[in-house]
Amino acid sequence: MSGHSKFANIKHKKEKNDAAKGKIFTKIGREIAVAVKEGGGPDPNNNSRLRDCIAKAKSNNMPNDTIDKAIKKAAGAGNNDNYDRVTYEGYGPGGTAIIVEALTDNKNRTASNVRNCFTKGQGSIGTQGCVSFMFDKKGQIIIDKEEYETTADDLMMLALDAGAEDFSEEDDSYEIITDPDDFSVVREALEKEGIPMVQAEVTMIPQTYVSLTDEKDITNIQRILDFLDDDDDVQDVYHNWEE
Repeated sequence: MSGHSKFANIKHKKEKNDAAKGKIFTKIGREIAVAVKEGGGPDPNNNSRLRDCIAKAKSNNMPNDTIDKAIKKAAGAGNNDNYDRVTYEGYGPGGTAIIVEALTDNKNRTASNVRNCFTKGQGSIGTQGCVSFMFDKKGQIIIDKEEYETTADDLMMLALDAGAEDFSEEDDSYEIITDPDDFSVVREALEKEGIPMVQAEVTMIPQTYVSLTDEKDITNIQRILDFLDDDDDVQDVYHNWEE
């Protein structure tokens, strides 16, 4: 791997999100609702998508009772919430590439809002596929060295035996990469061994990163990312800016 696990950024995002946990929990609750409806029901034992959502919820410190309420609400007979999964691709300052994934009950509203987020940071929405070829869809698991007491070799062998593609060691963390189809199996193998995971999700990993040196460009891409984070419909944002 190229050493871009970005654990410091993960910690920074978690700290920043502490001030807006309600918004984060709402977004994860929406993912849970879709997983229950599309993944095979409210029983995580029979629904791998729901198990992955629960793991993501726990890594974001979502309380168990909040997770249970979200599952029960999604499974309720009177729940008519229907969300469509939509993806937008575009360009930020300095040739940076940005992918936005959203869950929405109003595509027109979401498209307009996402376009405005890009515009406010001097970016632009592109056509489908314009930047996604620069990313690889992978399962990514990040483990904080301070929370893991066994050796790196033991962790690597456990991950590779479970089906991981790659393992790398950073100064403060370990990164495990999987094929998207193998992600659940690898994550569950680590979970079974009681290994704490800072982040565990299927993500889009840039093939190369773009550095920005102009202060105006840095300010503008941060504006785009902040506005997208604040949008209720936006679930995930991927970019190749090397912060």
